[in-house]
Amino acid sequence: MARVMIGRRTLLAGAAVALAGRAEAQAWPNRPIKLIAPFAPGGGSDFTSRLVAEKLTARLGQTMLVENKPGAGGNLGAEAAIKSPPDGYTYLTISGSYAINSILHKPSFDSLNDIVAIGQFTEEPSVLCVGAAVPVKTLGELVALCKREPGKLSYGSSGPGGLVHLATEFFLDAAGIKATHVPYRGTAPALADLLAGNLEMLSGGTTTMLPYIKSGKLRGLAISTTKRLAAAPDIPSYTEQGYPTVNFGLWHGMIGPKDIPDAIVSKLNAELDAVLKSPEVSGRLAEDGVITVGGSSQAFMDTIRAEVERWQAFIKRTGIKLE
Repeated sequence: MARVMIGRRTLLAGAAVALAGRAEAQAWPNRPIKLIAPFAPGGGSDFTSRLVAEKLTARLGQTMLVENKPGAGGNLGAEAAIKSPPDGYTYLTISGSYAINSILHKPSFDSLNDIVAIGQFTEEPSVLCVGAAVPVKTLGELVALCKREPGKLSYGSSGPGGLVHLATEFFLDAAGIKATHVPYRGTAPALADLLAGNLEMLSGGTTTMLPYIKSGKLRGLAISTTKRLAAAPDIPSYTEQGYPTVNFGLWHGMIGPKDIPDAIVSKLNAELDAVLKSPEVSGRLAEDGVITVGGSSQAFMDTIRAEVERWQAFIKRTGIKLE
């Protein structure tokens, strides 16, 4: 009899917790929500954060405010969000560099165990470009040139240890070639030097690079999708040119501190998924070759975990360090 009573109490307690969670989710949100963007204003990451926040504001009935908090390779903003109370009112936009930062920059938080994934916003393919004066027209020709003259060609990045730096090194490693890394303080000055002929190569997102490719100022040699992109059908993928492992892009998504109630995570994930599937948002981003993703919280957590594992293995094998 005692066991039956204990079992009933356990069931009643579980039901009470479930009801409390549902009630909390129904009441949420009842005040403005903060989305921390750990990047400077004006870039593609900032644009995506603000677009998503605007649409979520309309759906949730509460303002979602974007707060730019750059610094320390993105870890300044990440720490502020991840160490905030798990009440469902503070979130963080992350990009592909989040996985790398957790390895090279040694943040004060656990990049996997201290978070809850909300959902992935987008996947923006990366395009490897060369300046118009570089005497190559295909990826094969670039590889051959680098093999003939190892280290002579230079490539730019948005900074040492960033995604552009490591992604370019990933391709160079896969191709068995060498080039000289020239780090910049952001993509804009690197792009300016590429256009001016002071740099031979730069990998960047489709939003940034496609206008210059279409105008003939740059030459796109490879794109990091498994097949050609509708917005850039003349640029072959790395995969079709013999480099199937070079398949990562400049993704973005939303996370929060761990222990946000499951019901709130589920509600926000569903609203985010609806925003990303709307023709207004997906169509606007597709114009720049950006693919909206959406999907479940768990699917995005799996993506983050896989990216951390990918870069951990690559960094360990190659010994890449912050310069």
